[in-house]
Amino acid sequence: MPKKQLPFKYELGSMVLASLIGTFLDLYMVGKGYYQYPLRPFPEIFSINIGFTLIVLPLMTLIVLRTIEHLTNWGKIGVILLVSLLMPIFEKLTEMLGWFTHTEDWKHIYTVFGYFLFLTIVLAFHEWMRKGIR
Repeated sequence: MPKKQLPFKYELGSMVLASLIGTFLDLYMVGKGYYQYPLRPFPEIFSINIGFTLIVLPLMTLIVLRTIEHLTNWGKIGVILLVSLLMPIFEKLTEMLGWFTHTEDWKHIYTVFGYFLFLTIVLAFHEWMRKGIR
């Protein structure tokens, strides 16, 4: 009998990578004092929002990967750029809700470039996994 394969094995690896990158970047940025999470799960243990890095970020990555799966390279870049441009809006919303705060000198353009680079790396890894694992 042939082995049953995980139907989303490529996405799973990309989601784990996204979670790892997000966790390490959050630890670095919070440690340097660029931003903080006033409301987060287990605040006495974690200085970052592990709910975001372990649940929201991987699920967001899965949605983006599934959305751009059948697009051309230009379409993929367009979607990644659109998502990156939307992230400062979500940041502002989380700031208004009290879930997230930045230092005074933070520029939201950092978020645009950061998410663009982040999603580009995760997409490159995802496509490498799809081509390499058969």
